[in-house]
Amino acid sequence: MLAHEEQDTASAETTVQTGGIAADRLRSIIERVERLEEERKALAGDIKDIFSEAKSAGFDVKTIKQILKLRKMEPAQVEEQETLLDIYRRALGM
Repeated sequence: MLAHEEQDTASAETTVQTGGIAADRLRSIIERVERLEEERKALAGDIKDIFSEAKSAGFDVKTIKQILKLRKMEPAQVEEQETLLDIYRRALGM
């Protein structure tokens, strides 16, 4: 009986460990990433719908995207960007 139990344990480990890789753990990681990618795709669709709504309400989507980008930045970075933009405009006579 002991030999039979050892064989069952070895078979289970072979299933889990294939070529030094924990197959169950790998499958779990891949499936989690796949689920998140599906969620990301759904969220991207939702964001696209919101931009369409903004456009139909008369807002400029390009400007909204610029504002979103600025809101992600630190205030000092925003100030630096605005200063550089102003300097470049003046240099070009704009």
